[in-house]
Amino acid sequence: MCDEYSEAENARWLTARQGIDRRQFGLAGASAAALALFPGCASGADKRAELETASRTVKIPTPHGTADAFFAYPVQGKRPAVIMWPDIAGLREAYEVMGRRLAAAGYAVLVVNQYYRSAPAPILKDFAEWRSEAGQARLKPMIAAIDPAATVSDAGAFVDWLDRQAEVDTGHKIGSCGYCMGGPFTIRTALARPDRVGAAASFHGANMVNDTPDSPHKQFAKIKAALLIAIAQNDDERQPDAKNVLKASAQAAGLPAEIEVYPAQHGWCTIDSPVYDPVQAEKAWARMLATYEANL
Repeated sequence: MCDEYSEAENARWLTARQGIDRRQFGLAGASAAALALFPGCASGADKRAELETASRTVKIPTPHGTADAFFAYPVQGKRPAVIMWPDIAGLREAYEVMGRRLAAAGYAVLVVNQYYRSAPAPILKDFAEWRSEAGQARLKPMIAAIDPAATVSDAGAFVDWLDRQAEVDTGHKIGSCGYCMGGPFTIRTALARPDRVGAAASFHGANMVNDTPDSPHKQFAKIKAALLIAIAQNDDERQPDAKNVLKASAQAAGLPAEIEVYPAQHGWCTIDSPVYDPVQAEKAWARMLATYEANL
């Protein structure tokens, strides 16, 4: 997860590679967000024409209460649905931007608030706030309130809600994507509804391989989704055998899987992350679109 170790490691890496101080480190995410807000700044990995989109905030009944979420979709036609799980800092403007971008590529995108049991989104305004003592003090009890079984239950409710929406083409499978702590959640989404979820993408996913019975890699035999697992270089350094375990588990389960270590730090895909890497983020985005196109 984006724990204190990861954050300290990223801070050291940024200071060494870019020569920035603590104040500049906190501002790095703002430049990243600008890249997403102004398409001319992007690397151009996604060449497809953008569709006109609309969006709205929605409320979704779950077995545990009512979840708030952000729903973005093309204004014309029914589209395959995707559930997007934000990183540890939760649903906020950065993920609304990312959700709209995916909608413009032709998907009905539900960006969820994984902390809805505790508070509506946004809980933090940006990733930099998570790095503050106050931000961590606020989020840590909310993080502790989420467990694997609850995530599976939530994901099932989100799938059911999407299948009732006029903007969703239920003739197609549903996709899922998750960032940081959302990486395991994307696998649990496929576990919740293997009949509906056809592709699951994890970007710098946290704790994808562990010794518990609920470890994401141990769920591969129970799902039917194609996998895209993009691993951060510093996560790979910390757990070098994880990629091999993930590959072996996917092969044993008979799942199509693209599992790759990217030359970027944990958090590189999120546009307001201090370690956002536009080149590697665009590559990961393009691979996600290709995975969805082939499997949804």
